[in-house]
Amino acid sequence: MKTLARDSKEKTDDKQLVINNFSINVATVNGSGSQSSNTVLLRSIFQMGIPVSGKNLFPSNIMGLPTWFTIRVNKDGYIARKKEIDILVAMNPQTAIEDVKSMRPGTVCVSPVELGLDKIRDDVQHYLVPFGELSNKATDNVKLRKLLTNIIYVGVVAELLDIDQAEIDYAIERQFEGKAKAIDLNKGAAKIGRDWAKENLKKNDPYRVERMDKTKGKIIIDGNGAAALGCMFAGVTVVTWYPITPSSSLCEQLIEYLEKYRVDKSTGKKSYAVVQAEDELSAIGMALGAGWAGARSMTSTSGPGISLMSEFAGFGYFTEIPTVIFDIQRVGPSTGLPTRTSQGDLLSTYFLSHGDTKHVVLLPASVGECYDFAVRAFDLAERLQTPIFVLSDLDIGMNMWMSDPFEYPSKPFDRGKVLSAADLDKLNGFARYKDVDGDGIPYRTLPGTKHDKAAYFTRGSGHNANAQYSERPEDYLYIMDRLKQKFDHAKQLVPKCEIDTVSGAAFGIIAFGSSHWAILESRDQLKEQDIKTDYCRIRALPLVEDIRKFIETHDRTYVVEQNRDAQMLDIIRLELPDLATKMRSIRHYDGLPIDAQFVTDNILEQERKS
Repeated sequence: MKTLARDSKEKTDDKQLVINNFSINVATVNGSGSQSSNTVLLRSIFQMGIPVSGKNLFPSNIMGLPTWFTIRVNKDGYIARKKEIDILVAMNPQTAIEDVKSMRPGTVCVSPVELGLDKIRDDVQHYLVPFGELSNKATDNVKLRKLLTNIIYVGVVAELLDIDQAEIDYAIERQFEGKAKAIDLNKGAAKIGRDWAKENLKKNDPYRVERMDKTKGKIIIDGNGAAALGCMFAGVTVVTWYPITPSSSLCEQLIEYLEKYRVDKSTGKKSYAVVQAEDELSAIGMALGAGWAGARSMTSTSGPGISLMSEFAGFGYFTEIPTVIFDIQRVGPSTGLPTRTSQGDLLSTYFLSHGDTKHVVLLPASVGECYDFAVRAFDLAERLQTPIFVLSDLDIGMNMWMSDPFEYPSKPFDRGKVLSAADLDKLNGFARYKDVDGDGIPYRTLPGTKHDKAAYFTRGSGHNANAQYSERPEDYLYIMDRLKQKFDHAKQLVPKCEIDTVSGAAFGIIAFGSSHWAILESRDQLKEQDIKTDYCRIRALPLVEDIRKFIETHDRTYVVEQNRDAQMLDIIRLELPDLATKMRSIRHYDGLPIDAQFVTDNILEQERKS
């Protein structure tokens, strides 16, 4: 519980200081330009060596409605959402009263003086700031004053928390890189806010920051950006997509990377193709066409797009065409809550399409895994000759996370079982859909291979091992049984579970995806109450044998997920029915990222009823 040589809580002037362990919630209006200022604030704390995470709660319209940006500062490295807010920056008149009413006694509120929030709550420490007056000092440009107000509150908060001004300045330089005028204006505005706070505000709260060394060598990035990097390093050559929140920024950032790194500087020739399709059906159709032709192809979408992709997903499964599909999950059904997070697409994606269809699904829990699983997904798609789904969510995809730097890929691409013309010359025959190695995976040739045996068409109708149209029952049974065998073989190739066991554990916990960070913190909370736990994080479907072993070794196991219907629990029960009675469900589905206290409280409640 130490930060360098000083405790996180210490007495000064008869007050307990709370150092590097609090949350800041900035309430503004969507489209007001506050995102840049909030990023500056987050990065400046990160640059002081203090672990942080940032979560943006924003509306689904373009501008004008309330938005909240929460920065969690935690010396112990906890980066899951924390429900409790310690410092509120109340800049939105529409929500200010409700926001300050939700505060706990003894917390802090920074607000425009004209809102008079000190009259609403007298058990909260108020800092009233004349932001309008200060923005007038920052610029003569009326249009810029509203934007600069955002960076002025950064200066005020920096003074109150003792954030180094040099770090604020550096974060501004990074945020507005290449825009000298914007850098100067924002630096000046931050200084105006800081100087006013220093001269006019008496610090009367316990929160502050002190330098640490826990972020050395680390980066801050969102999951969509990490996945985009992974796609580029995986050698993606065809990107087909249709914009949809919260997946759009994945392809948008990927396009920026491709334009920067995958264009020949001497000729201007691009080594990739990007197509913005007219809808999600076209996007996956083109991705499958490119995959059939030998390209490394991909698309990205969210729940509504997944629904539309059903028929083509089955086509890709049955005709055995590689491609990669990123699903950045949001709340459904239907349009649902487009800017809220969820893990509600698990069942729909796993069984996407009609008939007997099962897909390989990767479940990243961090921005590092968004990068790593993106790289692995392309190899798996070509090795298994099938669409591979990567299920992230809005919390991972669009929020800011601290991470170790990503490793540069060191292995060559795995193109799978592709036969060249020379290979075909050596063979007596070639049957596109025949299993010759016993793993359920046939060999394929790419269109354009100069060999008589290589030319073939593909279609979603019944076929035999030779890729000939067939409605014979025995041919259909052969193909479907082989596809199941291939799916079972995938268990050897997908990312394994991460399992942490301790001596004397009272029960087990299973989770996946972004829930992971709340589980880590919850386990520590339970440990403080002398309750030890084992933990298994599922990283992919199909389920590997380790899941069975984990559940078997516990009298009860809690399956934690962010959906209403316990979709992961249903999958486990479906595939391990003999263990169904050993599992209990914890479900969080209000659209906000799951927090540790929710997990802890639900486990304790169910334990009391045992």
